[in-house]
Amino acid sequence: MVHLAYCDDKSKELFKIINGEKTMIIRGASGRKIPHSRVFKDEVIYFMEKGTKKITAKAIITNVLNYVKLSDEEIIAIIENNKDKLVLTDKQKERWSKLCLCLVEFNHVEKIEPLEFDYQNNMDDWLILNKIEDVVVGTSIPYHYENSRF
Repeated sequence: MVHLAYCDDKSKELFKIINGEKTMIIRGASGRKIPHSRVFKDEVIYFMEKGTKKITAKAIITNVLNYVKLSDEEIIAIIENNKDKLVLTDKQKERWSKLCLCLVEFNHVEKIEPLEFDYQNNMDDWLILNKIEDVVVGTSIPYHYENSRF
């Protein structure tokens, strides 16, 4: 599988990833939600900045940490222990302070020739795909969540 993650444009998340300042991304929810337990070491992750419809970077996943039923103290500790990799703004820390967390660490980040993203209404901010071409204009297929089922 390959993954496509939207990056927050307001906090310049993609810029931080490309320049090597940020080496981990986080997703969280009140219950298990994609990518929790569905992303694995050595898979490829692609990045696009929210609002651009351009996939412009990719990396190799090196580590994944999944957590469930966290207390407020545990959430704070996990974010604090990974702050140098996550490089979160205060607003992002608040947004991702959830009971279930998935932290995805990566390396070998590279800019790629921009791929035109074919957005469909049923898409979330993290997609699990067979191949990136499945969501690229000209080669895309109707998106469904079959790869995202728990």
